[in-house]
Amino acid sequence: MSLKASFAPIVSPDARILILGSLPGDASLAQGHYYAHPRNAFWPIISEILQIDLCNLAYEHRYAMLRAQQIALWDVIQIASRSGSLDSAISNIQANPLTELTLRLTQLELVVFNGKLAAKHGKKQIPGYIQQAIAPSTSPAYTISISDKKTAWQNIFNAFMLRQA
Repeated sequence: MSLKASFAPIVSPDARILILGSLPGDASLAQGHYYAHPRNAFWPIISEILQIDLCNLAYEHRYAMLRAQQIALWDVIQIASRSGSLDSAISNIQANPLTELTLRLTQLELVVFNGKLAAKHGKKQIPGYIQQAIAPSTSPAYTISISDKKTAWQNIFNAFMLRQA
Protein backbone atom coordinates (compact mmCIF):
# COMPACT_ATOMS: atom_id res chain seq x y z
CA MET A 1 0.00 0.00 0.00
CA SER A 2 1.22 3.44 -0.83
CA LEU A 3 0.69 6.71 0.97
CA LYS A 4 -1.59 9.12 -0.90
CA ALA A 5 -2.48 12.75 -0.18
CA SER A 6 -5.30 15.07 -1.12
CA PHE A 7 -5.01 18.31 -3.02
CA ALA A 8 -5.33 21.83 -1.66
CA PRO A 9 -8.92 23.04 -1.34
CA ILE A 10 -10.60 24.95 -4.16
CA VAL A 11 -12.25 27.70 -2.18
CA SER A 12 -13.20 31.36 -2.11
CA PRO A 13 -14.09 33.31 1.05
CA ASP A 14 -17.74 33.70 -0.03
CA ALA A 15 -18.38 29.96 -0.57
CA ARG A 16 -21.92 28.90 0.36
CA ILE A 17 -21.57 25.22 -0.61
CA LEU A 18 -18.67 22.88 0.16
CA ILE A 19 -18.43 19.57 -1.70
CA LEU A 20 -16.26 17.01 0.08
CA GLY A 21 -14.91 13.84 -1.50
CA SER A 22 -12.91 11.16 0.28
CA LEU A 23 -9.42 11.05 -1.32
CA PRO A 24 -8.39 11.51 -4.96
CA GLY A 25 -8.10 8.31 -6.98
CA ASP A 26 -5.00 7.33 -8.88
CA ALA A 27 -6.12 8.96 -12.16
CA SER A 28 -6.74 12.25 -10.36
CA LEU A 29 -3.45 12.03 -8.48
CA ALA A 30 -1.57 11.32 -11.73
CA GLN A 31 -3.12 14.36 -13.41
CA GLY A 32 -3.03 16.58 -10.32
CA HIS A 33 -6.71 17.51 -10.52
CA TYR A 34 -9.98 16.75 -8.77
CA TYR A 35 -12.18 14.10 -10.42
CA ALA A 36 -9.86 13.55 -13.40
CA HIS A 37 -10.88 9.92 -14.08
CA PRO A 38 -12.68 10.08 -17.44
CA ARG A 39 -15.61 7.99 -16.15
CA ASN A 40 -16.08 9.91 -12.90
CA ALA A 41 -19.48 11.60 -13.13
CA PHE A 42 -18.61 14.63 -10.98
CA TRP A 43 -17.98 17.19 -13.74
CA PRO A 44 -20.95 16.13 -15.93
CA ILE A 45 -23.26 16.24 -12.88
CA ILE A 46 -22.06 19.64 -11.67
CA SER A 47 -22.21 20.95 -15.25
CA GLU A 48 -25.86 19.95 -15.48
CA ILE A 49 -26.72 21.43 -12.07
CA LEU A 50 -25.02 24.73 -12.85
CA GLN A 51 -26.07 24.68 -16.52
CA ILE A 52 -22.47 25.44 -17.47
CA ASP A 53 -20.36 23.05 -19.57
CA LEU A 54 -17.40 22.54 -17.27
CA CYS A 55 -16.29 19.29 -18.94
CA ASN A 56 -14.70 21.03 -21.92
CA LEU A 57 -12.78 23.57 -19.83
CA ALA A 58 -9.25 23.29 -18.49
CA TYR A 59 -9.28 22.38 -14.80
CA GLU A 60 -8.17 25.85 -13.70
CA HIS A 61 -11.24 27.30 -15.47
CA ARG A 62 -13.49 24.63 -13.93
CA TYR A 63 -12.24 25.63 -10.50
CA ALA A 64 -12.72 29.32 -11.27
CA MET A 65 -16.31 28.63 -12.33
CA LEU A 66 -16.97 26.73 -9.08
CA ARG A 67 -15.59 29.64 -7.05
CA ALA A 68 -17.74 32.08 -9.08
CA GLN A 69 -20.79 29.96 -8.17
CA GLN A 70 -19.76 30.07 -4.47
CA ILE A 71 -18.91 26.35 -4.44
CA ALA A 72 -15.82 25.05 -2.67
CA LEU A 73 -14.22 21.64 -3.21
CA TRP A 74 -12.00 19.53 -0.99
CA ASP A 75 -11.54 16.06 0.49
CA VAL A 76 -12.12 14.82 4.02
CA ILE A 77 -8.91 12.77 4.01
CA GLN A 78 -5.57 14.56 3.92
CA ILE A 79 -3.29 11.50 3.89
CA ALA A 80 -4.01 7.77 3.89
CA SER A 81 -2.62 4.43 2.82
CA ARG A 82 -4.33 2.89 -0.19
CA SER A 83 -3.56 0.39 -2.90
CA GLY A 84 -5.40 1.45 -6.06
CA SER A 85 -8.27 3.90 -6.06
CA LEU A 86 -11.11 2.23 -4.16
CA ASP A 87 -12.39 3.89 -0.99
CA SER A 88 -12.71 0.43 0.57
CA ALA A 89 -8.91 0.07 0.41
CA ILE A 90 -8.22 3.24 2.43
CA SER A 91 -6.53 2.85 5.82
CA ASN A 92 -4.37 4.85 8.25
CA ILE A 93 -6.44 7.97 7.72
CA GLN A 94 -5.31 11.46 8.66
CA ALA A 95 -8.19 13.91 8.18
CA ASN A 96 -8.08 17.33 6.61
CA PRO A 97 -8.88 20.19 9.06
CA LEU A 98 -12.49 20.60 7.97
CA THR A 99 -13.68 22.37 11.11
CA GLU A 100 -11.01 25.03 10.63
CA LEU A 101 -12.05 25.54 7.01
CA THR A 102 -15.77 25.69 7.75
CA LEU A 103 -15.23 28.28 10.49
CA ARG A 104 -13.31 30.49 8.04
CA LEU A 105 -16.12 30.26 5.48
CA THR A 106 -18.62 32.54 7.21
CA GLN A 107 -21.23 32.25 4.41
CA LEU A 108 -21.10 28.44 4.26
CA GLU A 109 -24.59 26.95 4.43
CA LEU A 110 -24.34 23.45 2.93
CA VAL A 111 -21.82 20.63 2.90
CA VAL A 112 -22.38 17.90 0.31
CA PHE A 113 -20.48 14.67 0.87
CA ASN A 114 -19.56 12.90 -2.34
CA GLY A 115 -20.24 9.37 -1.13
CA LYS A 116 -20.70 7.53 2.14
CA LEU A 117 -17.01 7.26 3.09
CA ALA A 118 -16.59 11.03 2.82
CA ALA A 119 -19.63 11.45 5.09
CA LYS A 120 -18.42 8.83 7.56
CA HIS A 121 -15.10 10.61 8.07
CA GLY A 122 -16.27 14.20 7.60
CA LYS A 123 -19.63 14.61 9.37
CA LYS A 124 -18.15 14.87 12.85
CA GLN A 125 -15.99 17.84 11.79
CA ILE A 126 -18.82 19.95 10.36
CA PRO A 127 -20.47 22.41 12.80
CA GLY A 128 -24.11 21.54 13.50
CA TYR A 129 -25.51 24.81 12.15
CA ILE A 130 -24.37 23.92 8.61
CA GLN A 131 -26.73 21.75 6.56
CA GLN A 132 -25.27 18.44 5.44
CA ALA A 133 -26.26 16.06 2.65
CA ILE A 134 -24.83 12.77 1.42
CA ALA A 135 -24.84 12.43 -2.37
CA PRO A 136 -24.14 9.18 -4.17
CA SER A 137 -20.48 8.83 -5.05
CA THR A 138 -19.63 10.07 -8.52
CA SER A 139 -16.92 7.41 -8.77
CA PRO A 140 -17.30 4.85 -11.57
CA ALA A 141 -16.79 2.20 -8.87
CA TYR A 142 -20.18 3.12 -7.41
CA THR A 143 -22.37 1.33 -9.89
CA ILE A 144 -25.76 3.03 -9.78
CA SER A 145 -26.61 4.70 -13.08
CA ILE A 146 -25.27 8.13 -13.89
CA SER A 147 -28.88 9.21 -14.38
CA ASP A 148 -29.73 8.19 -10.80
CA LYS A 149 -26.61 9.95 -9.52
CA LYS A 150 -27.56 13.14 -11.38
CA THR A 151 -31.09 13.02 -10.02
CA ALA A 152 -29.89 12.62 -6.43
CA TRP A 153 -27.35 15.43 -6.74
CA GLN A 154 -29.90 17.70 -8.44
CA ASN A 155 -32.42 17.02 -5.67
CA ILE A 156 -29.88 18.09 -3.03
CA PHE A 157 -29.10 21.33 -4.86
CA ASN A 158 -32.79 22.00 -5.59
CA ALA A 159 -33.75 21.55 -1.93
CA PHE A 160 -30.95 23.90 -0.90
CA MET A 161 -32.04 26.56 -3.42
CA LEU A 162 -35.67 26.28 -2.28
CA ARG A 163 -34.59 26.94 1.31
CA GLN A 164 -32.82 30.08 0.11
CA ALA A 165 -35.89 31.48 -1.67
